Amino acid sequence: MASKRSVIPFGPQHPVLPEPIHIDLVTEDEKVVEAIPSIGFVHRGLEHLVTKKDFGEMVYVAERICGICSFGHGYGYVNAIEHIMDIHPTDRARYVRTLLFELSRMHSHILWLGLMADAFGFESLFMETWKYREKVLDMLEAATGGRVIFSIIRIGGLRKDVPDDVLKGFLPELDNIVEGIKACEKSFLSDPAVLSRLKGVGYLSKEDAINLSCEGPMLRASGVAHDNRTRGYAAYDDVDFEIITSDEGDSYGRCYVRIQEIYQSADIIRQCIEKMPQEGIYVPIKGFPNGEYMTIIEQPRGGACYYVHASGKKFIERMRVRTPTFANIPALAKTLQGCDVADVPILVVTIDPCISCTER
Repeated sequence: MASKRSVIPFGPQHPVLPEPIHIDLVTEDEKVVEAIPSIGFVHRGLEHLVTKKDFGEMVYVAERICGICSFGHGYGYVNAIEHIMDIHPTDRARYVRTLLFELSRMHSHILWLGLMADAFGFESLFMETWKYREKVLDMLEAATGGRVIFSIIRIGGLRKDVPDDVLKGFLPELDNIVEGIKACEKSFLSDPAVLSRLKGVGYLSKEDAINLSCEGPMLRASGVAHDNRTRGYAAYDDVDFEIITSDEGDSYGRCYVRIQEIYQSADIIRQCIEKMPQEGIYVPIKGFPNGEYMTIIEQPRGGACYYVHASGKKFIERMRVRTPTFANIPALAKTLQGCDVADVPILVVTIDPCISCTER
């Protein structure tokens, strides 16, 4: 008897979804044969605000593209403006920016680990990982005064300095976080019950990852050594790190890459603190931006592009942002083909979706 196809709507409201995305799952019995994603539930029109906010105020708007990646979005916009205006921030500003970048990456990856634990039903592991997320947020609050939106970055540098004693106080906290995540790592990468939900689930080949223009851990977990931090923006030229990859290509590989990047971020932060220059944190700016520039940075979820076009006026003409979740949705649809219906929530989580920044 031939299998009968059904269409199961997944989302936009579902217990595993932190943000609304809708997927029509075409199924045969318990197997997904096709996945058709739909977005557009939280469109906010942030890019249009360039007509209402001047080029300095737009830093605050860019930060609000995403709460988890707020510092990176602010930096992407600021970096584009600084290139247009030929502004060169001080070395200390570059190092502090890099440090805050990596704290944000640690925060995002640890938050993702908790959501993944929740997706496969390990609530105690969810709470344990988020305990260390709180420690990262405490450090961000000590450095910037905020836990979600920081508003410390501005065109030309930073709005305030982070004292050296505060920076040195981060070192023992980093050790505690790394030690705690290593204890959690045993459950994520070695527990038989967890491995049954991750190993071989949602396989994406290296060729497909490249052809579908994947970004971030989704790309590196399929064996592609690509990380936009190697472009050398901020102070990444002055710190040592290697691109972390996995040849697994499945949900396990994506989990492995993110865990290793937590340790890597802690090491980069230590390097920034040890090498921290002592000069000021701000270069005064004059005039208005006139020109266009596109910058690419490595957000926790992957590469993000920021395009700015200005014409020498108070208000810039155009700002365009392409976020990594947008780039990874085609790969999500690919990995869902052939999976069990029960694995759909886990595979959606493995791309670490941020729909509000996808739609802006």
